[in-house]
Amino acid sequence: MPQNKIVSRDEWLDARRALLAREKQMTRLRDELSAQRRELPWVKVEKSYVFDTPRGKRTLAELFDRSSQLIVKHFMLAPGQKDGCVGCSFETDHIEGALAHIEHHDVTFVAVARAPLSEIETYKKRMGWTCKWVSSFGSDFNYDYDVSFTKEQIAGGEACYNYAKDKIPLEDLSGFSVFFKNGKGEIFHTYSTFGRGAEEVIGTYMLLDLTPKGRNETGPNFNLTDWVRHHDRYEASGHVNDKGRWVAAHSVEASGVAAPAATGCCG
Repeated sequence: MPQNKIVSRDEWLDARRALLAREKQMTRLRDELSAQRRELPWVKVEKSYVFDTPRGKRTLAELFDRSSQLIVKHFMLAPGQKDGCVGCSFETDHIEGALAHIEHHDVTFVAVARAPLSEIETYKKRMGWTCKWVSSFGSDFNYDYDVSFTKEQIAGGEACYNYAKDKIPLEDLSGFSVFFKNGKGEIFHTYSTFGRGAEEVIGTYMLLDLTPKGRNETGPNFNLTDWVRHHDRYEASGHVNDKGRWVAAHSVEASGVAAPAATGCCG
């Protein structure tokens, strides 16, 4: 349990005002960073991408619907992977509440995964989500935007994630990419972020950061896998492994026997 210094109300106000000054500095810095993000140069998307959607095949341009801005959530759900990554699911839970607002502010949100559409729809229905979700199965899209990796890249340590080459243990990782479509129908890639770069979309973290115990991620992985679960599994027996995958208490992996390599984690 936290045990902080106990002081008078006046002493507390002095300490709180000092912290408020720092909080204001951070808020202004965040505004500066957001402005710099909007000022980044753009890359024109020359390649044609086609996705499987509940309405049939759709191009990247068609995913915008009536908006000029598109946010893509690169969701870690690979072919044959019944459960989506716990971290990606945690993020999507939060985005669901924002959809009505961003969709009325010239922004379309779409989740994209490599799993076939039928598998995506099954998982989406189970989670009760309403967001648009399409399949890039058979497409280069996830690979071109550095969130999916070939077995050769993984074996050779040549994969690039979060703007650096490193050893990648998984075929899929998480991220967000942003696109803009102008009046001529031209599409531009404006921004991508990975890992903790999208952390501010997670309102749960912002609330926990206000509390005495904070995020309280004390191990074994020292991140959200220590405690976050699929929202329908908080009462279930099991745990989340270091790759972001749910492991039921009665599973082969939980028994200590080697299991197949996992496919995804938001970390």
